[in-house]
Amino acid sequence: MRILKWLLLVALVLAALGGVAAWLVYARVYEPYRGFTSAEQFVDIPPGTGAAAIGMRLEEAGVVRDARTFRVALWMSGRARELQAGEYRFDRELSPIDVIDRLARGDVYKRLITFREGLTIPEMAQVFEERGFGAAADFERAARNVALIADLDRDAQDLEGYLFPETYALPRGTSADELVSQMVALFKRLYDEPLRAEAAAAGLTTRQVVTLASLVEKETARPAERPLVGAVYRNRLRIGMGMQADPTVIYALQRAGRYDGNLSRVDLQFDSPYNTYRYAGLPPGPIAAPGLASLTAAVRPAEVPHLYFVSRNDGSHVFANTLAEHNRNVLEWQVRYFREKRNEKREK
Repeated sequence: MRILKWLLLVALVLAALGGVAAWLVYARVYEPYRGFTSAEQFVDIPPGTGAAAIGMRLEEAGVVRDARTFRVALWMSGRARELQAGEYRFDRELSPIDVIDRLARGDVYKRLITFREGLTIPEMAQVFEERGFGAAADFERAARNVALIADLDRDAQDLEGYLFPETYALPRGTSADELVSQMVALFKRLYDEPLRAEAAAAGLTTRQVVTLASLVEKETARPAERPLVGAVYRNRLRIGMGMQADPTVIYALQRAGRYDGNLSRVDLQFDSPYNTYRYAGLPPGPIAAPGLASLTAAVRPAEVPHLYFVSRNDGSHVFANTLAEHNRNVLEWQVRYFREKRNEKREK
């Protein structure tokens, strides 16, 4: 009898100890932990890494207290097959269960980089370098990979116009080649088959469309005006009239390293195939990266007979059908406007 009682007591003690141990393990699984002292900690999990190796990486980084607790948490969660590769950023204490949830969701760390509409390749390269993704020279080199657009434009000498302006979310370490490839892929996805079919029906190649769209992009930032500007250039093309677009001259000067931020009458005579004051038709290629609205405006311009437009000096433009009408607009919005501005300065 005594032996039976003793065995029962031992069993109760062991059960109690087991319960305590189980409770401790359970508590650790849900207990927030932070073992790193830096503001943030990155953990890279290569494809094919097993659960045990992932636990060790997390322990070494101070993200979890120990790999054993992580494995227990993984078993309890039932998500061992859901863990995804990638680089993860940790900046606060998390429980092993929370860490597993992040890995299972594939919440990998990405940085944002934004390229606005109307940028040239060198300007995009500068953004790439300033945001800390790499050297501008690497981006410019990657932007010469014309094989990426050869299916749509066999005459491309670089990817000017085909690097779609957008905000991209990129993992750390993304190369210039990878980013450029993504940008061209997005261009192809947005400049889709229906738009290409409409362009072809209008007798326009992809290169012509993107070149036209780049002129529209550089001339106006107002959505309502894009189809009107597109109409002006399409109408001029149809009747063989020169584009006479200031942005093409600026682009030519930039390529020659001669643009100082100002455009003079002398500059309008600069000898370059991109100078649409000297050479009829479209320039040899795009002069910037157009957005979707400008691409659409190039393919689907407004049905108006406009041949001219001039700036109102507030970001908007006034359009005209005839040269006489245009000259009156120039007198009002350029000559008189700047004359009044000069008089105001003198009075002050």
